[in-house]
Amino acid sequence: MDRSPPPFFKQGPSANVRLAFFSLLAIALLIVDAQLDTMSRLRQGIATVLYPVQRVLLMPRDLIGSAGEYTGEIERMRAETAEMRRIEAANARTLLQAEQLAAENTQLRQLLGMRERTALRTTVAEVLYDARDAFTRRLVIDRGIQHGVQAGQPVIDAHGVIGQVTRAHPLSSEVTLVTDRNSTVPVEIRRTGARTLAWGGSSPGTIELRFLPAASDIRDGDQLITSGLDGLFPPGLPVGQVSAVEPGSTSAFMRVRAEPAARVERTRLLLVLLADPPAQAAPTPEAPPASHRRARKG
Repeated sequence: MDRSPPPFFKQGPSANVRLAFFSLLAIALLIVDAQLDTMSRLRQGIATVLYPVQRVLLMPRDLIGSAGEYTGEIERMRAETAEMRRIEAANARTLLQAEQLAAENTQLRQLLGMRERTALRTTVAEVLYDARDAFTRRLVIDRGIQHGVQAGQPVIDAHGVIGQVTRAHPLSSEVTLVTDRNSTVPVEIRRTGARTLAWGGSSPGTIELRFLPAASDIRDGDQLITSGLDGLFPPGLPVGQVSAVEPGSTSAFMRVRAEPAARVERTRLLLVLLADPPAQAAPTPEAPPASHRRARKG
């Protein structure tokens, strides 16, 4: 089979002659352009025509670069925000007790002659998820027995008392909030010094003071702080603010509602006070039976 090109393509000079011709022409144009700068206007015109095309072709690169810078800026802002929140939570106990400790310092020195109280050990915890159901209000945090957390230890945020650890696992713990119906915190009315118990309210997100005598001196806006009588919650931590005082079911008592001082529903970083639970007294050994004493005597 004949594979040679048709006679039409064999017309004119040979390929070698055309290569040599165009090579010499290109060299001549280079020399003329270098000496006389005759191609500058042509190059400028071509560059002007091609500039929009270049910008369109560079758009994907610019978009990718801008997206990378935007993502990096978001990550940096998130890291800075997390660090600020961690510092705020770490200083929460000191900030909350500063006023109370200053007021008590002189009285403690005069009455008890004790040294200034040392700060409790604390650990910062993050809320993993909300474990609430229809009857309880609880949170699960990322600190447990391995971090020194025990059942009964108080939990606070930068504004006040959050609740109490009710169950500790090796790497996580369960915190019952002050708004839980079964939660109780010994409190003191800052204005009058009267002591009572704060319960989780029947309305979601509230706390209550129950069984207060009808003649009690309490009013809207009174501040509630921990009394410290339970041996776990340090005295002076903000618990809530009285929002309503109502007559109780009987004329002998009144019912008081209060809003919690802590951001119970909106906080993420908490501070666990690593207080040791109150020690239980050792059981007194029983006396041996009379028959055993007679046997030993014999």
